[in-house]
Amino acid sequence: MSNPSRSVVVVIPARYGSSRFPGKPLVMLNGKPMIQHVYERAVACRAVSDVLVATDDDRIKQAVEQFGGRVVMVTGNYRTGTDRVAAVARMFVGDVFVDLQGDEIPLNPGLLDDLIEPFIHSGADMGTLKRMLDTTEDLHNPAVVKVVTDSQGYALYFSRAPIPLVRDDPDRRVVGGLHYIHLGLYIYTKETLLKFAALPTGTVEDAEKLEQLRGLEHGIRIRVWETKHASLRVDQPEDVPLVAERLQQFEVVKREVGFMGFKGVVSSR
Repeated sequence: MSNPSRSVVVVIPARYGSSRFPGKPLVMLNGKPMIQHVYERAVACRAVSDVLVATDDDRIKQAVEQFGGRVVMVTGNYRTGTDRVAAVARMFVGDVFVDLQGDEIPLNPGLLDDLIEPFIHSGADMGTLKRMLDTTEDLHNPAVVKVVTDSQGYALYFSRAPIPLVRDDPDRRVVGGLHYIHLGLYIYTKETLLKFAALPTGTVEDAEKLEQLRGLEHGIRIRVWETKHASLRVDQPEDVPLVAERLQQFEVVKREVGFMGFKGVVSSR
């Protein structure tokens, strides 16, 4: 990690309790808990000043400490991961905060660079990433969040629905350059993060169960940059074998190429 002109703190919110997958941050993937895979990718990013795991569970705290990571206990009832990140921002010094979900594993630290570096120079208050959708199956999968942006790269809407809908295609197929997946990480100035956390839950945020919609509903513009780097996401127990396999495949390729900055893209799904 290095210290850019503006300090960048990555916070990884990690809860043990989950209705669909209790204990998800601690699921073992190729000999390491998932939270360790996420943490190590964040630490390897050159633009990052500090990395913290935010949790309310002693089991996660102990696991992070065992692999040498930094962890902070954040207790209380928080609506979303971003609200937990805001609680950390109140305790720590930093100009910019990144909310990196504990179940979103960047295959390459370059994914974080694709978010942090343009944000630092953009003057934006909040940002996130998108990647081109590959399959029609993902387009129609409500677990895969889609994003539509305006001509300047700002988010118009995020949805679990297949947006935008191509009216004249009865098969509703994915269209390259039109359909994009939204990746579950966010970057904020500290001021905007604290403002965001103080806002009431929005109507469409509650309907879609997408925290970023709170920002759009309350007039916070969200800049969206495109990345070609892949990430792996674990939503439910059935995802674990496939994610473990793809992590292993990526490690083999990385060793063959011979350097951490490998630029290849591995499909996330």
